[in-house]
Amino acid sequence: MSSDRFFAPVSASDSWPAAAPVATAAEAATATSVAASASSAAPEFDSEFAPEETPAAATKIFGERLNLAQRYADLLVKHSDELGLLGPREMPKLWSRHILNSAVVAELVHDGEIVADIGSGAGLPGIPMAVARPDVRFVLIEPMERRSQWLERVVDELGLKNVRVLRARAEDVGEVFDVCTARAVSALPKLLRLVVPLTRDGGRVLALKGEKAADEIAEAKKLAKKLKLESFEIVMAGSELLTDPTRVVVTTLI
Repeated sequence: MSSDRFFAPVSASDSWPAAAPVATAAEAATATSVAASASSAAPEFDSEFAPEETPAAATKIFGERLNLAQRYADLLVKHSDELGLLGPREMPKLWSRHILNSAVVAELVHDGEIVADIGSGAGLPGIPMAVARPDVRFVLIEPMERRSQWLERVVDELGLKNVRVLRARAEDVGEVFDVCTARAVSALPKLLRLVVPLTRDGGRVLALKGEKAADEIAEAKKLAKKLKLESFEIVMAGSELLTDPTRVVVTTLI
């Protein structure tokens, strides 16, 4: 699959067939047909690092598309060590810390928007968000060849028609988006310098952050005039669904 699977540049006004709110027959068939081969080839883990079972909250978040999220989890388990996606110590928290933590950020995105996931890596948060929100278009931006090829494979195997993969550095993308997301990319000031040029006027940057989010905002405010930033807000996404909701710094552009 080539990285120009969808036309570019894109904007919110471009025509893109809306996806159904539940898994299509093709998506479900694709995910089901390849599940057996993945599970049989899954790597073995010490009991200490056994992959986390699908938690009950996943059903509430993904609904009828849960099978796609489970297939994605299988692919992460299978390929993380080979591609350096997630370390073995992350497997016992695969769903709670990574997949669900990412998926709930989708509640901050509006219908029909175009979202760029910067430095997508393992597809986090982009793929879980795309599974949860088939009504939103996503572009997974990843500079590393092996990881971008893996992302393309995942998108194909899951049948995600609302996702395209772009192998590029953020500085070289040359498109603008309604929303940019980033997880574990860099501190907020550096991140904003990187992604604001990819975000339309009035758009938003959604940065998944830890407990020092307020400190990072304080530093980033020094860039407000230069980068034309209107406001900062810390939002706890998934607070009604997760024991440990996701802390997101929402930066809105002028």
